[in-house]
Amino acid sequence: MQETLRLGLYAIPAFLLLMAVEFISYHREKEPKADRAGVSARDAATSLSIYAIGQLTKPLNHFIQLPVVVIAAACAPHTLSSSDWRVWVAALVLADLAYYAQHRMGHRIRLLWAGHSVHHSSRHFNLSTAVRLPWLIPGSFLTAVADIPMALIGIPAWMIFLAHSLVLLFQYPIHTERIDRLPGPIEFVFNTPSHHRVHHGANNPYLDKNYGGILIVWDRMFGSYAEETEPVRYGLTTNIDTHNPVKANYHEFTGMLRDVRRARTWRGRAGYLFGPPGWRESEAAVPPGRTPAPAPSVVIPASVPGPDDGNGGAVPTDRENKEAVPA
Repeated sequence: MQETLRLGLYAIPAFLLLMAVEFISYHREKEPKADRAGVSARDAATSLSIYAIGQLTKPLNHFIQLPVVVIAAACAPHTLSSSDWRVWVAALVLADLAYYAQHRMGHRIRLLWAGHSVHHSSRHFNLSTAVRLPWLIPGSFLTAVADIPMALIGIPAWMIFLAHSLVLLFQYPIHTERIDRLPGPIEFVFNTPSHHRVHHGANNPYLDKNYGGILIVWDRMFGSYAEETEPVRYGLTTNIDTHNPVKANYHEFTGMLRDVRRARTWRGRAGYLFGPPGWRESEAAVPPGRTPAPAPSVVIPASVPGPDDGNGGAVPTDRENKEAVPA
């Protein structure tokens, strides 16, 4: 844990310096975009205030995760050596895979999305967006559970936490529009600014894509990858239009609890908590991703004659004088 805390203390000055460099670079452009290329001083101030207040609640999230990982590590039949580089590689890759799984659940389970949505609530995409993090994380326990296999194979608990910190640290520089696409091999293997711009997109081709932390290969393997092919519209599908840090953090919790109170059945209440964002009780009987389809119709023109009765006469039919009947 001490290594993780030291890493955070060293990172903060670097974060602020890079933010300043990015901000200045936008304002020195000869032909800046209409919205100052995604930079808003007020929006950045909101993100920084959210981060500062979040440092007060971070110990609570650690309090949830720490005992689970430490107990699991104590149950391991052996402890792997931290001096072996292969153990470090394994810890980092497994932490990144755990991050992918937790991140994907954070977008597909509304209770978890309620915590994560603050990170996507900015309509801008710059380095300040990277620190726009939730105060209380409903998925903290799930994150710890995802770390149990790492602990049981013998990776020390402190190394697990440090590996997660490195995965999160990697996220910071990819929150920018100042870096275009990188060479092909890098784009294929690693999460890049281009991939992460897609992840923050609220327009349809980009929704729920590119969950990876350091590696984008998880998205390629598990079918959640999308290429940056058109301009990205940042923010939420329904934006909240507020710079209030409290509202930004808890707007989705408020909406979720309102839906739970209005639900008519226990199934509906469970759906609003554990179903995907946008789930509605009226859709509960419909398979996910589908909508009831109307019965197809067959159009019968009035000029079509009925069948012949064998004597040159027409046989009456119940389709006469109808424009359409169900097939």
